[in-house]
Amino acid sequence: MAGVIRLMLLPLLVALLPPSVHAEERQVVLIAHPQVANTALTRDTTRAIFAMRQRSWPDGQAVRVFVLPNNHPVHARFAKERLTVYPHQLQLAWDRMVFSGTGQAPSQVDNQIEMLERVATTPGALGYLEREYLDDRVQVVTME
Repeated sequence: MAGVIRLMLLPLLVALLPPSVHAEERQVVLIAHPQVANTALTRDTTRAIFAMRQRSWPDGQAVRVFVLPNNHPVHARFAKERLTVYPHQLQLAWDRMVFSGTGQAPSQVDNQIEMLERVATTPGALGYLEREYLDDRVQVVTME
């Protein structure tokens, strides 16, 4: 009986523990080139930019979008948690624009290290990565 009670209390005790630092480091953040003037975007504007429907920052500067491969777990988390769309929905939007000749897909990078490098060195760039990969070469863009 005592063993059963302990098993029932275990989930409650785990829930009461403080969130781990590891979870904070795994948070996916929106990043931009350091000279981008906009440091805050709405979810709708961010979604429009990543769907390639909006091709400039709100101040008029051209935006250059970088994404990880569709099968990358960070890409899936970014799409679902931050943009509230599924990765396949983004891919459909990109394919439609490319095949209709009305636009182009975002630039794809292989990993988060390359994402950091490309966003840091491309004027007007926008991308995302896990917080643990951040450094002072890029700025974090908040989503309102």
